[in-house]
Amino acid sequence: MAGIRMAAGMGIRTEVNDGVSTHALTRLLAWLSPSFPVGGFSYSHGIEAAVEQGLVRDRATLIVWLDGILRHGAGRTDGMLFAAAHRAVRAGDEAAFAWAVERADILRASSETALESRAQGQAFLLAIRAAWPLDGLARWDAVIAGTGRPVAYAVAVALTAALTGVAEGPALTAYLHAFAANLVSAGVRLVPLGQTDGQRALAALDPITHSAAEAALAAPLDDLGGRAMAVDWTSMIHETQYTRLFRS
Repeated sequence: MAGIRMAAGMGIRTEVNDGVSTHALTRLLAWLSPSFPVGGFSYSHGIEAAVEQGLVRDRATLIVWLDGILRHGAGRTDGMLFAAAHRAVRAGDEAAFAWAVERADILRASSETALESRAQGQAFLLAIRAAWPLDGLARWDAVIAGTGRPVAYAVAVALTAALTGVAEGPALTAYLHAFAANLVSAGVRLVPLGQTDGQRALAALDPITHSAAEAALAAPLDDLGGRAMAVDWTSMIHETQYTRLFRS
């Protein structure tokens, strides 16, 4: 991992771990902030149904549930596709990027997780085009359009990170951290938990997030797929749950 580099004669920090410039870092922080208009607050990824079923009932069970999502569910699948999309953009490989777009759209266990991914991905790129124009984005927009499929959230973030020059490791780790933080926030509201317990859960998930990112980056694409069956089940039953606060 690269260290912090100093601008010659100025003593100003210009790069942080893995060559991420401070300019790119602040962009990534803004794009993955809860204030970025993707509507993440309205999705629980099936946690609402897990609470209803008594599977998530306190901080400890929330941590276990999110561990499964990160290492065996969408965290794993989206992490692998994030890496594939990022690498394709950096290499200028339009066919490989189209492959990632297509797989990220179809590999969803339920209609609600598909909605969660598609809606956030499209909202993400809409906000990027309006407020954070990036050189080269139009080329990849055309590739997305050519697939005839909506872009998944993970692929959209990978695309912008690659165009901004953020290395795949830090970019994916940041994405998975934001994903986990959003689900912790949903758990805080649904269980319910206090804000301090929410932070304790997020702290417990921090090493799991790093481990999930490392595993996704190293996994061969032949092994693409998830195995979080209980999460898939709660996502499916949420579709017909009588009272619902969340869209997934």
